[in-house]
Amino acid sequence: QVQLVESGGGLVQDGGSLRLSCAASGRAISNYDMGWFRQAPGKERQFVTAISWSGSPTYYGDSVKGRFTISRDNAKNTLYLQMNSLKPGDTAVYYCAVKLYGGNYYYHNAYQYWGQGTQVTVFS
Repeated sequence: QVQLVESGGGLVQDGGSLRLSCAASGRAISNYDMGWFRQAPGKERQFVTAISWSGSPTYYGDSVKGRFTISRDNAKNTLYLQMNSLKPGDTAVYYCAVKLYGGNYYYHNAYQYWGQGTQVTVFS
């Protein structure tokens, strides 16, 4: 079992920045790929970014490329998401997830463990 707890969400103005963290417990995450997804009200869960167990390669959704950066600190069992140049369209609940096996990084069905999510709201 892996427990994931996201933090760092909040209310931010258009163009601002936030850094999300995802603390894992129950199992070391150093051997596993991880990702961030988001879900806005009335919309499907959307892929944001993912990172391999070693830290490279990384993958990004088209809407966040150049603005968001995923990273991990395996020694701290923690995943991060640095979000810059935020837009109102980035407003959503953000979830971190662990992918234990193979499968496509971009599909939420490939991930086995999920956090409870953290709300990010960007206002103009």
